[in-house]
Amino acid sequence: MSPVTRELFLLAAGALAGLVGTAGGITSLVSYPALLLAGVAPLQANVANLVALVACWPGAAAASQPELRGRGPWLLRWGIVAAFGGAAGSVLLLVTPPGVFGRVVPFLVAAGSLALLCQPWLAARPSWRADAGRGRLLLPCGLAALSCYNGYFGAGSGVLLLALLLLTTDPRLASANALKNMVVGAATITSAMLFVLLTRADWGAVAPLALGLFAGSLAGPWVARRLPPRVLRWLVALSGLALAIRLWFSPAG
Repeated sequence: MSPVTRELFLLAAGALAGLVGTAGGITSLVSYPALLLAGVAPLQANVANLVALVACWPGAAAASQPELRGRGPWLLRWGIVAAFGGAAGSVLLLVTPPGVFGRVVPFLVAAGSLALLCQPWLAARPSWRADAGRGRLLLPCGLAALSCYNGYFGAGSGVLLLALLLLTTDPRLASANALKNMVVGAATITSAMLFVLLTRADWGAVAPLALGLFAGSLAGPWVARRLPPRVLRWLVALSGLALAIRLWFSPAG
């Protein structure tokens, strides 16, 4: 793959990933395989992916103003929790030997794909917001754990966060999705800062992927308001399972 072809491929993959992720799907199940196909090593692909994902936050925020209006205090409180969780996950990634990461990747990708397929079932569970005691415990614990996972690898964390917010915060899909995009962004920013300071990012891959992610994230909330996600959910989940099988038989280095 020539440098120009690589950049155009990552730009297009980023646009699709940003659209899928901010509409309620799994961003990394598109962007991470694209980085692998572009020739980036698995651990470096994970770092490049997490750094590039920062670009989704401003795009999603700009496109989700109707859903985010009046949510400032909530976003400040839980964005801080997500930021600390993301930092913890990134530290875990940096201290984990690359070989261990390669063995774990197939399970993470498969788990993210299955989480996407289970999204309708999870979202259909009775809301726990009326049970104040359970809700007070579920939201901070779930948000911290999923933000930590987001900082480590993240495939499926957005879908699981969406289900968590539907159960504990807002039963409206578009509104919960907008809040999810913001807390994922908070976790991703701290992760990216740590990676930039403590390791080396492949900026030749980050730049076109980030540009595409920003463009796609502008459209994602619009899609979440208008289109049923069923077909997109199945396509992305099946591609993720295919990637998991491939990595199982050819472990990431």
